[in-house]
Amino acid sequence: MDFSAAIPTFVITLREGVEATLVVGIVLAILAKSGQQQLQKWVYLGVIAGILLSSIFGALAQAVIGGFSGQIYYLTKAVFSLAAIAMLSWMLVWMTQHARMLKKEIEGAVGNVLSNRENAGWAIMSMIMVAVLREGAEIVLFIAGAFNPDSTQTGIAQYAPALGAILGIIVSALIGVGIFKLGVKINIRLFFQVLGVILLLIVSGLVISTLSAFDLANTVDKVLNPATGSYEFLNPPHKIVPWFTLGRQVTDTTSVLPQGKFPGIVLSTMFGYSDKLYAVQLVAYFMFLFTAGTIYFRALAGRPIFHSRTQAKSI
Repeated sequence: MDFSAAIPTFVITLREGVEATLVVGIVLAILAKSGQQQLQKWVYLGVIAGILLSSIFGALAQAVIGGFSGQIYYLTKAVFSLAAIAMLSWMLVWMTQHARMLKKEIEGAVGNVLSNRENAGWAIMSMIMVAVLREGAEIVLFIAGAFNPDSTQTGIAQYAPALGAILGIIVSALIGVGIFKLGVKINIRLFFQVLGVILLLIVSGLVISTLSAFDLANTVDKVLNPATGSYEFLNPPHKIVPWFTLGRQVTDTTSVLPQGKFPGIVLSTMFGYSDKLYAVQLVAYFMFLFTAGTIYFRALAGRPIFHSRTQAKSI
């Protein structure tokens, strides 16, 4: 049994879960410090509401993807993957830029909420709900479709992505309890830096699989013959949009590092490795990795992502 498919979902849910946990923990600490413990129940209600809405979103996404087949299935999967790339990349950079000021921003937001005593509870619940829902939506976009049983596996390994996601949520919750309840010291900055680099590689690999999904959605390899009532395979397959192609095949490592065997299967599920890569995939992968990596490390160093005209002139 192969559980490598659990690794990416574990990393994603762990990182996003810790972000949500930090927000919840900081708000609880602020309320306790200001003597507003009676409002802490609204925090937990916000967490429950955020998880519930994320679950509904996830169930809808799963139903949408699972309800299609053929070209529509691959197109839907590709669109979800594209949305995941955009949202995870944006949140990776945003969190890196705002990590230093996160506590102050939350303190300011809670302070504004507490100034309006009549609706303080609902406002805190809404703030927490949005924070949890935001992270939950990112997780859903990444793992949409991954909860379908993998027919190539047996037993519990069929549900490896789901197990990874659940384990990531549990571990992120335990980290939050350790930090805010037990006083465990964790270098949060280093934690996010390491997971940030891993996430960058995972999202870059998602570019390869997304292009593959678009290519499959664009390919018709069989047609129904009305006379016989059976499908006939096309050779070569027909392209719905003729100009969209992955180009020529540039790598073939099936004899050295096959995608379906260890460690190739781990690299495939983690970083989008494929033993057969095409020109467009390879170019898109390195372009995205270079662009997103540059933006991420500039944000990590506290430098502006883009130079303004004034900065360019001064340089």
